[in-house]
Amino acid sequence: MSTPQQKVAVVTGASQGIGAAVVEAYRKLGYAVVATSRSIAPSGDPEVLTVQGDIADPATAERVIAAAVERFGRVDTLVNNAGVFVAKPFTDYTAEDFATVTGINIAGFYRITQLAAERMLAQGGGHIVSITTSLVDNADARVPSVLASLTKGGLQSATKSLAIEYAGRGIRVNAVSPGTIKTPMHPVETHEALAALHPVGRMGERSDVADAVVYLENAPFVTGEILHVDGGMSAGH
Repeated sequence: MSTPQQKVAVVTGASQGIGAAVVEAYRKLGYAVVATSRSIAPSGDPEVLTVQGDIADPATAERVIAAAVERFGRVDTLVNNAGVFVAKPFTDYTAEDFATVTGINIAGFYRITQLAAERMLAQGGGHIVSITTSLVDNADARVPSVLASLTKGGLQSATKSLAIEYAGRGIRVNAVSPGTIKTPMHPVETHEALAALHPVGRMGERSDVADAVVYLENAPFVTGEILHVDGGMSAGH
């Protein structure tokens, strides 16, 4: 069982890809972790509590934070990693695409962040990190993706707004803005084309993003930062 001093991280979209790497990274830091996704399996690690649910549903957020408090007594860090990416020409997006992307990327951020922030304020501090995308800063004609920019751009602005709102109350708020990362989201046959989108000529690894989150976790003077981990995409082409 966790000790009262042990810190606790909540990670959304935690079953695979970047989320799974972030869970692993926080365990290496000695944190207990509450990991959530729609399909996440129970963990054999007693310091990792898994909660199944659709993050677009506010009830999932409430269950996750309640489980963190009940099992470990606190919430020190929230990593908003759950996200969905649908690349289509703007006029091809359907009402269902819009509902899915805004549901996961915005509603999924909103309620769990609200609940985590309440806990952090009560505890006297904490850290919120969201995963965005470098397409927000540098649109690419080869990847039409307005819904990503609409939703993740909102997260990027909200990150700065929350950082300022909470700067005097012990809560830091940051974001990591990746390029295209090798995860199960991208079939292997697309990797060559995706690598070519980056000035460095390759895709990123899950560990690149997890390492950036760990840097932010250990950077007490950094808040309101959008940390680009994108092989140069945000700088230009």
